Amino acid sequence: MPSLEPTLPSKLRFGRFPITDVLPVVEGGAFPAKAVAGEGIAVSATAFREGHDALGVSAVLYSPRGKEKQRVRLEELGKGLDRWHGVLTPPKTGEWTFTIEAWHDRYGTWHHNADVKIRAGVDVELMLAEGAALLGEAADDDARDEEGRLAFRRAASVLSDVSRSVEERLAAGESPEVLAAVERLPIAELVTETEHFPLLVERERAGRGAWYEFFPRSEGAERDLQTGEWRSGTFRTAAERLPGVTAMGFDVVYLPPIHPIGRAFRKGPNNTLTAGPNDPGSPWAIGGPEGGHDAIHPDLGTFEDFDAFVARAAELGLEVAIDLALQASPDHPWVTEHPEWFTTRVDGSIAYAENPPKKYQDIYPLNFDNDPEGLSKEILRIVNLWIDHGVKIFRVDNPHTKPVWFWEWLIGKVNKKNPEVVFLAEAFTRPAMMKALGRAGFQQSYTYFTWRNTREELEEFFTMISKDWAAFYRPNLFVNTPDILTEYLQFGGRPAFKIRAVLASMASPTWGVYAGYELCEHVARPGAEEYIDNEKYEYKQRDWAGEEAAGRSLAPYLARLNEIRRAHPALMDLQNLTLHTSTDDATVVFSKHKELPDGGKDTIIVVVNVDPHSTRESTVTLDLESLSLDPGLFDHEGRFRVDDLLSGQSWQWGEHNYVRLDAHAEPAHVLHVRR
Repeated sequence: MPSLEPTLPSKLRFGRFPITDVLPVVEGGAFPAKAVAGEGIAVSATAFREGHDALGVSAVLYSPRGKEKQRVRLEELGKGLDRWHGVLTPPKTGEWTFTIEAWHDRYGTWHHNADVKIRAGVDVELMLAEGAALLGEAADDDARDEEGRLAFRRAASVLSDVSRSVEERLAAGESPEVLAAVERLPIAELVTETEHFPLLVERERAGRGAWYEFFPRSEGAERDLQTGEWRSGTFRTAAERLPGVTAMGFDVVYLPPIHPIGRAFRKGPNNTLTAGPNDPGSPWAIGGPEGGHDAIHPDLGTFEDFDAFVARAAELGLEVAIDLALQASPDHPWVTEHPEWFTTRVDGSIAYAENPPKKYQDIYPLNFDNDPEGLSKEILRIVNLWIDHGVKIFRVDNPHTKPVWFWEWLIGKVNKKNPEVVFLAEAFTRPAMMKALGRAGFQQSYTYFTWRNTREELEEFFTMISKDWAAFYRPNLFVNTPDILTEYLQFGGRPAFKIRAVLASMASPTWGVYAGYELCEHVARPGAEEYIDNEKYEYKQRDWAGEEAAGRSLAPYLARLNEIRRAHPALMDLQNLTLHTSTDDATVVFSKHKELPDGGKDTIIVVVNVDPHSTRESTVTLDLESLSLDPGLFDHEGRFRVDDLLSGQSWQWGEHNYVRLDAHAEPAHVLHVRR
């Protein structure tokens, strides 16, 4: 679309038509907005003009090579607000850009004026002649397809034919064929274009996936019933758990630290300060005589064993994520080789980690201020070592306790050479830091989801992740972690575990569980929001197959949720979440809709009773416009067909719908709009 904008003095900030408040733009374009290949990215801007002529607004997507790849005409959000909205869908990875264009809509201006004046009997022949001239000129535009040029020629001919009725001539100028041709390529002039805004498009696993966390030392661990001593599981025995993870539909298997564990100040069961000679210690207390972050705990096996584990996971369609915990036990080689990488107190001791009231005497945090270059290069070396062993995903422990500049440097350095590598921030901290880490390059982050339980809390949270933060922050909704067992799960019973799984898996393209969730493990250490007999400090045996055979496992339920996710593209986008209303304060309703490349549509409506203790009834009111329902879907009563993907039932739904959800039977509907 060529620009006809006149040359203006360079000091002017506005073009022919003002365009402001463009989204998604992060810090004025200093950081790229995030996307994954095939994801629908919500684009919006404020654009307006003087006078009463029609304004058109478009979003244009450019490939990493600067070629125009997609052009979408934006729709106005509410009359008089001058806010325009649309969706761009980058098809491949790379450093893409987009612009917003505003332009004089010649056809829209004529169409509006002709419709008003001709029906009022004012300037009838003049308006018809102007329409004929406009469409005749557009028919000669070589940029148009043949179908559009033909439609314009026919319309111009009829508009000029004084032997026909006025109604017939006007109808030709606004025929479906003409409107379709204008939709494909508007008749535009005086084009104003914004600067190019960056859009980083990464691989699918950077923003989509289902994660499963387990401790490899527990899988295959055996206890001597006579002595009480344990024998650790290994990578070879842990690989036997992978088919079960795959059967539940997970994409990523995440392992806590797999390195040697220090002996000094080793924690015992339930975080006690005294460990027995056979207590394995916390994997996050990294480093011992056997090595540090570049070594494997000898109980787990060798690098050859680890490589075999990664290869077996790949055979099953799983990626392996490992923990990048930048800290050290007092026995880590760094402590003696590089004491400058730690904080030394006045008494000469090295400061251990604290998060009052929690104390971690077995962990020394790193200090990046004494030797930032040396420490940074060492960490880059470690990351590259694990990349060489097939690891493409790193879950980063406590990134908010390290300088943000370091993460921008490290992730930028790694992704320049290996753009497929993904970093997940385990950052349960202040919003400013969480947002900064997203801008610095983290592809994903843990969230506040675990503590958002009421309808009001969840609606606010879903708005934040799908709208307010979506340009730079990809949420991974873990339902539990070894450190987090919320009161909701402690006291909500089996319904609570189902509710949280539905909310996480349906609301976000990325979600995760920590092993034992499917068994509804819910007993907490007294006075703490974490598991009793925590696996961080001891081995744990679980009878996965036996519990499932007895019907006590939620593994089939998790598998069904992941199956639904894979079957419905709408659930794999982040920004397409729309909240709907219900009359019950414990019933959460949201939908996800996606326009498919083949012209089809996928729409999911999720209704969840978030009260795990009771049955709730409500009237659900849907925003039908957000569901993009074609007229042919409605019956004579204005209702359309939905299929519940959890129960297998089907109903006729409309704008207002009665819902009854028994938490102890099935606390949720996951409805697919039948098309």
